[in-house]
Amino acid sequence: MTRPVAGRFTVLALTAATASAQPTPVFHAGLDLVNVTLTVRDGKGGLVSDLEAEDFVVREDGRPQRLEIFAPAALPAEREELALNLGMLFDTSESMRKDLKLSQESAVRFLEAIPRARDLMLIFFDRDIRISRYNSENQQGIFGRILDAKSEGYTALYDAIAVYLSRVSETPGRKTLVIFTDGDDTTSQVSPQEVAKLVRSSDATIYPVAFPGAFRPGTSEALRAHAFLHSIATLSGGRVFQPTASRELAGIYQSILDELSTQYVLGYVSDNPKHDGRFRRITVELKRPGLKVRHRTGYDAPKDAPLPKPKPSGKK
Repeated sequence: MTRPVAGRFTVLALTAATASAQPTPVFHAGLDLVNVTLTVRDGKGGLVSDLEAEDFVVREDGRPQRLEIFAPAALPAEREELALNLGMLFDTSESMRKDLKLSQESAVRFLEAIPRARDLMLIFFDRDIRISRYNSENQQGIFGRILDAKSEGYTALYDAIAVYLSRVSETPGRKTLVIFTDGDDTTSQVSPQEVAKLVRSSDATIYPVAFPGAFRPGTSEALRAHAFLHSIATLSGGRVFQPTASRELAGIYQSILDELSTQYVLGYVSDNPKHDGRFRRITVELKRPGLKVRHRTGYDAPKDAPLPKPKPSGKK
């Protein structure tokens, strides 16, 4: 069912599946609407914010789709489609001990710079996962919690990402996840492959802020950790940042803020009605030449539960 909205919107009512109660958090993409948050840059790398709906062609597995939502960030932030839902995952494991101070400074400076989110979820993770959720009027005390964090224990990075994505699966608006970590994982129950599947099923844009951690540069462990962070950023349409000194932080935050203020949210109803659980590739083309677009690579279609087998009648 559609409901018209004043201006240049047509918004489709979104019905998302609830998070699974299984030990591994699992959720599905919206059964009706597919949202794509994207960033557009020109040939010189500058952000482009003056495009109209007719400038975009969205394809799913090569087939053009009809837009139901077009929401440029230049519109009022009160629009539900543009409201910012911010997640911050903060690695407090032993491997982050030497980078903890810079990581804390990174998180605090980022929160100082970014506009207040409608919904903020702060997750500290080492062996355990500790979640705090704040609305726009209840975000006091966050800085103190970050600065008081201590570094110890194993790392449940994959579990922490899975928990965040499952918690926000039904939340409307733009979902932006910033992860302060070295990319290491030593104790998660969720596998990297399961995390990738969850990222594909989510419309969250992920920005890992990657620190060296305890790894020596160029080692297989360091390469594997950073490859994982790059993979989830690419799947979601985000970017990886790798600060080595405090002086680099301001530029990182400004890059993220600039992207958030110039993003577009596109929504369409897939022309493929099958609930087969298969991956569907999304491509976005621009009619204006010389522009580059970054967005999530696709999503996993919903999958219907198998029908129960009929019980034997007992008759011979």
